[in-house]
Amino acid sequence: MFEIRSKKNKILLQIVLLIMTIPYVIPLIQMFAGSLGGTGFKNYKAVWDTGVVPTYFRNSIIISAGVILLVYIFSMTAGFGFSKLHIFGKEVFFWMILVALTLPEVILLTPLFVTFQKLNMYNTFWAVILPITALQLPFMILLARNFDNGIPNQLMEAARIDGANVFQTFWYIVLPLTKPIASSIVVLTLINSWNSYLLPLLFLQDPHMQTVTLLPQYFQGEFSNDQTKILAAAVMTAIPEIIIYLLMQKNFEKGMSAGALK
Repeated sequence: MFEIRSKKNKILLQIVLLIMTIPYVIPLIQMFAGSLGGTGFKNYKAVWDTGVVPTYFRNSIIISAGVILLVYIFSMTAGFGFSKLHIFGKEVFFWMILVALTLPEVILLTPLFVTFQKLNMYNTFWAVILPITALQLPFMILLARNFDNGIPNQLMEAARIDGANVFQTFWYIVLPLTKPIASSIVVLTLINSWNSYLLPLLFLQDPHMQTVTLLPQYFQGEFSNDQTKILAAAVMTAIPEIIIYLLMQKNFEKGMSAGALK
């Protein structure tokens, strides 16, 4: 890793990084400032007074927790298998999974709708959890495999000599070393599942099962469009993601650098 020691270069780097963050920070500042327009923090009270905020947050937590759990289990095990196990044709299977990255969400809506109707899963949380999980897995498996490639094979051989089977090696040797990439997977999956809009909109018709991404619709209608309250709702829905990222920031950055660059 490169290290910048010159004070002049450090200052120059800080300036460059500051300039690079401006396009991302300005929209966030404008969103927060816009949410205070008119009646100020009373806009947030108006959003809370709709009475659906706790329900929508609960539903989003259920969906996000389900997606994170499934993605974590399958990405960790699949990444381990593709990286460390001798499986016939595993490279073919791996690239077949990566092909799924090219599939846009919208082309899956019709077959998913028909499938969930036949399985009586329409208007259930599973109708949202399973598709989001499937859409997240290819990239997360790629990250997990790349990270596992950096784990020395000597550890696997030492565990085998000590009598450990494949599961024990994965559980006691590999899994404790994957905390950085696990943090990255959790944060990325949370962002994608928490911000999912199209799938909850189509597959959750019960108003008591809708998610936080549909909260701004309370202030949009044929004859109304209260932008200040819409922005206040958007700020409220973003708070959990910001908190989770700040809590896992250190491991998230380590995991992304290791899993994406190795």
